[in-house]
Amino acid sequence: MAAAVAACQAGHTVTVFEASRTLGGRARALPSSLPDGTPLTLDNGQHILIGAYTETLRLMRLVGLDPDALLLRQPLSLPFPDGTGLQTPAYATHWPAPLDAIAAIATARGWNWGERLSLIRASLGWQVRRFSCAPALSVAQLCANMAPRVLQELIEPLCVSALNTPADKASAQVFLKVMQDALFGVRGGSHLLLPRTDLSALFPEVAARWITHRGGQVHLGQRVGNLNWQAPHWLVDGQAFDSVVWATSSSNAAAALVEYSGTAPQSIASELQSWAATTAALRFEAIATVYAWAPQARLPHAMLALRNTATAPAQFVFDRGQLGGPAGLLAFVVSASEGSREALQTAVLQQAAAQLAPLGVPVLLPVQTVVEKQATFACTPGLQRPPQHIAPGLRAAGDYVQGPYPATLEGAVRSGWAAGSLL
Repeated sequence: MAAAVAACQAGHTVTVFEASRTLGGRARALPSSLPDGTPLTLDNGQHILIGAYTETLRLMRLVGLDPDALLLRQPLSLPFPDGTGLQTPAYATHWPAPLDAIAAIATARGWNWGERLSLIRASLGWQVRRFSCAPALSVAQLCANMAPRVLQELIEPLCVSALNTPADKASAQVFLKVMQDALFGVRGGSHLLLPRTDLSALFPEVAARWITHRGGQVHLGQRVGNLNWQAPHWLVDGQAFDSVVWATSSSNAAAALVEYSGTAPQSIASELQSWAATTAALRFEAIATVYAWAPQARLPHAMLALRNTATAPAQFVFDRGQLGGPAGLLAFVVSASEGSREALQTAVLQQAAAQLAPLGVPVLLPVQTVVEKQATFACTPGLQRPPQHIAPGLRAAGDYVQGPYPATLEGAVRSGWAAGSLL
């Protein structure tokens, strides 16, 4: 949808083909119901944004949305249920970057001064080195000199939430880019932005109306079955277009373009096959979101960090009742998840009973567990990502395409905007 808005903004006549009946891809609304039968709208995964997602926020405003109304903004805060952890003090809320983040580090509850200084020294060292490092370095190697508690309570949760890849396997260079923008970029870049509405309403549905109002078309429930090159046009299911942006998942894109290369001229076919080979080599990490409910469940904050172990897999929990959802609905996020849906749900509910009971949270009933098996590409050191250019007049858009960001909403938006703008 970012690509379509960019192309429309540039003066092109835009047609969007969406295979699903719901806009948003891996960030879309999902109909469900509570255990008592009350209908509700979930998301196919709990997402958050940060203040550094400048392109996403700009694009929301462009199509007429108000991010301040749709997103709950809170300063950098990763408190645990016992009250320890990182929280920006009230007096530093409006301080410029990086002073707000440094204040949060300096006042982190449960940390001693040695632990705080280990993080401050490391972050200042990143700044001195202009947030660059050897391409082969992992996040764990980058942060090897930090205090163990800082690694466990901040670096590892941040890494797995931003890159959806464990710290010992995650690219330090991509992690540093996120840290640069969040901690040392725009004012409020480290703020957490929690959606107050479902993810389809957060941007794609309004973007579709914006496009159609300007003469474009958005076709839901229409999967593209055929792509052919017939100079000087690309034929999409027989309909001629000057340019095409392929904006599906990486696995779909790789398989489809290999198939379509069979009928393409040799020069075009070789480009399709080369691009598809790079894309098919990507590996993936799963994300699970366990929704659970109890009428009286309420957290002290809209978002809490959780103690994560092999048997307690969730890293974060969100109080959807504080974000516009029904009271008592909690969403537990398991990044880089492993195991079956049933096993994850059982383990998370046991984790909730152990870690949230001291807060007065009653026994939770399962609502729905969503597992996106290919939620993100594994963001490993030295990873080769496919380029935006596939063939003449054919571009790729997606969070997996070459770019500085990991598989995030901001990465998807930046890729889509670039593809649509360069047609």
